[in-house]
Amino acid sequence: MEKIVTNLKDAYIIKPQIFFDDRGYFYESYNKEKLTALGINIDFIQDNESFSKGKGVFRGLHCQKGNYSQSKLIRCVKGKILDVIVDVRKGSPTYLKHIKVELSEENHLMLLVPKGFLHGFLTLSDEVIIQYKVDNYYNKESDRSIKYDDPLFNIDYPFTPSTLSKKDLLAPSFSESDIDFIYKE
Repeated sequence: MEKIVTNLKDAYIIKPQIFFDDRGYFYESYNKEKLTALGINIDFIQDNESFSKGKGVFRGLHCQKGNYSQSKLIRCVKGKILDVIVDVRKGSPTYLKHIKVELSEENHLMLLVPKGFLHGFLTLSDEVIIQYKVDNYYNKESDRSIKYDDPLFNIDYPFTPSTLSKKDLLAPSFSESDIDFIYKE
């Protein structure tokens, strides 16, 4: 496993070691000991899976606030997505900055999303399955959604999403939200 540093403080791309042969491939998608050796000490407690039908589906930008905030380790097991994260931790050296990472069944990359980040993804293929680990359980009252195209973040998507949930269509801008993460060294 390799940890690739991104332009956002505390967010990393994880590149697994893949073993190919004439049967196909094998890799460890999660190994706590190897991640700990890379300096990533997150106690994941739940696995989630999401299926999206159709190119152009956008899910996000989401987070959970307060005691229910979550770190996530995201990977795409079918299809291809453009994964987007935004650092919304006040005081962070990368506050309000974002990165976009293509995750796919071909590249096997994973994205580590720390607490205090918004997360969303745009499907780039007709069928997408993502799997992700979280370190905290879902709490409906703590769930937040921010407009995917909030001009404050200046995220340049390759095309306009064709499908959003009602929750995401009605999401406020970041400045209208009550998201209040604070960066801690």
